[in-house]
Amino acid sequence: MRAIVTGQVGMNKKEYLDAVARLSNEQGTAIEPFHVGDMMYAEAPDVRPGRILDLPLSRLHALRRSVFKDIITQSAGMRNIIVNTHATFRWRHGLFSAFDFDQIQAMQPDMLICLVDNIEVVHHRLHKEHDIDATMKDCMVWREEEILATELMAQAVGCREHFYILARGRHQDTVRSCVQLITRNDMRKVYPSFPMSHVFDMPDVLAEIDQFRSELARHFITFDPGDVDEKLLLERAIEGARTGKDFLEVEPHSFGGRKISEDPIRVPVRQVLDIAGDVDGQIYMRDFKLIDQADMIVSLIPELPGGIPGLSSGVERELQHAFEHTKEVYVVWKPKKNPSPFITETATKIFRDVPEALKWFEDKGMFAQRDLFGN
Repeated sequence: MRAIVTGQVGMNKKEYLDAVARLSNEQGTAIEPFHVGDMMYAEAPDVRPGRILDLPLSRLHALRRSVFKDIITQSAGMRNIIVNTHATFRWRHGLFSAFDFDQIQAMQPDMLICLVDNIEVVHHRLHKEHDIDATMKDCMVWREEEILATELMAQAVGCREHFYILARGRHQDTVRSCVQLITRNDMRKVYPSFPMSHVFDMPDVLAEIDQFRSELARHFITFDPGDVDEKLLLERAIEGARTGKDFLEVEPHSFGGRKISEDPIRVPVRQVLDIAGDVDGQIYMRDFKLIDQADMIVSLIPELPGGIPGLSSGVERELQHAFEHTKEVYVVWKPKKNPSPFITETATKIFRDVPEALKWFEDKGMFAQRDLFGN
């Protein structure tokens, strides 16, 4: 498919999308990436690295149109392409668009993807790569604007059903999901649901959840809410404020578990507290959108110490949202205590463990006959 991929400055989309293209090419399906930013710099050799957004808007607009014209010409006839660009910029000029509808339509995209990542990592990359003073609040606002503008772009060019929010994440599964989204869009798309914030200090439960997430990612395209989660960062900031800390030290990781810095990121406690409402609001909005763009939800309810079902309010709300939006709802119920009618009456099917669920999915023909990775 022909995919336009957006995302705010600080995502380092090039590294990620090059990995997507490389993995797909290794598996025998070519994806050609076009990096709009690199191509603009190539056309403007007088512009210093990291300073192109400081140009007058008129020149920036002319450079962008010239590059898009080249991409439209060069990509003609190519089956699978990625155009790495932006939907908006929030810079010294204020907020302004980063595309022209006539050129987007001429490119004839099949899908639009807005790439997102944890905000503390985005904030860190932004200031490492650019000479700008932006708060974490600025980055949160920009992310929301980028998602909305990309969704509107998709609607305007007839790709409403193929607009996706995709987390860059911290492991190879997200690269794989991106490859499959572009080259095997007929595969089933799944939203994995599981408790998060109140089990972060339970290593055995976390290991069970990670295994569940990995198994789903082996067989489906997954939109995993755990790949972007600032809730733990917020809780750490609240605790840090109580103990008089001005900064938190956060271990920054990129996809594949690779560190993006040799040293921990120093995150200002005050700036994290300033985005408390944004964190909760964006989790609420984003997770529901991830459910909406999936075919089905598969929820793991682990058994917590004392035999308590690990059913958080967030998981309950996700299941209800999926049911009300006519998605297939599957629940892996691990506790010995039987589920309530609020689970049984909204679930398409309930399983006792993950292997049982996977076997049922396979028997029903839900797995792709053959994906790029030999499953």
